[in-house]
Amino acid sequence: MRTNTPMTLGQRAGLETLWALCCGFALLPYWFRYYVVENIVFFILFCCLRYRMKVVTENLRNSFPEKSEAERRRIRRRFYRTLAEIFVDTVSLAGVKKSRRMIRFANAEGHSRATAGRDWIALMAHFGCWEYGSFWGTYEPSQVVVAVYHPLRSTVMEELYQRLRRRHNTMTVTMGESLRFYLRNRNGGIEGKNLVMGLIADQNPPRRPDSHWFRFLNQDTLFFDGGEKLALKCRLPVYFARMDRVRRGFYEMSFECIYDGEEEVAEHEITERYVRRLESMIRERPELWMWSHRRWKHKRE
Repeated sequence: MRTNTPMTLGQRAGLETLWALCCGFALLPYWFRYYVVENIVFFILFCCLRYRMKVVTENLRNSFPEKSEAERRRIRRRFYRTLAEIFVDTVSLAGVKKSRRMIRFANAEGHSRATAGRDWIALMAHFGCWEYGSFWGTYEPSQVVVAVYHPLRSTVMEELYQRLRRRHNTMTVTMGESLRFYLRNRNGGIEGKNLVMGLIADQNPPRRPDSHWFRFLNQDTLFFDGGEKLALKCRLPVYFARMDRVRRGFYEMSFECIYDGEEEVAEHEITERYVRRLESMIRERPELWMWSHRRWKHKRE
């Protein structure tokens, strides 16, 4: 867990060194980062380290039993290409102006009109470079993106990620503090701007006695339901954030309303809608989802 203890001199030196390397890397030309460094990272992950190969293979086998072994191997190889690309994307965030050009928002004007004057929730996933989603705040100046995240155990890496995510109209809040944060700020917003609560909901949540199981990719699966609870408690509209990869490093994001903040819905219905859209997106471009996560640690009795 993240601690509040100050960094030692050695940790501070390590942080500044890593940050300088990230800033220097972000200045390199596109072709070098995505066609030289990315290929090297792919070779190391896939051929040398074989990073979490057993986990990836098992997840793909259980999720796509209808596919042949050769098809799953192709998806696996392309996934490691995505993993290498995400590494380049993430480090390149140190160059905010360059990274901002790597994402475009489909129908941005229409979505701005639909959400004008109100807070809303964006339910996202570990799909493609999900970090790009926080750039919405640079496109819509009247809204502040609040990226909800899990803190890292490493103090140095935690602070490094905070710097990489730091940009105009964007802030980060830990998952444990997200509800309290929103309740404190929902009336006045941040500097009078409306809040966009960005939650990544496809991680493996802790198992609870009242956990609800969803059928997802041929497996019984648990999902975080914090987005649904916040939406129902505060009557907030919920949008599914769809990510499409255009080419290396470039993405297009669109928002689909799955709850308008007024509709009467059954328990777990909002999360169910998210799950169905996420599954459809994964089946279209399976190589873009994070298969190396130990997503199905919990098994239904």
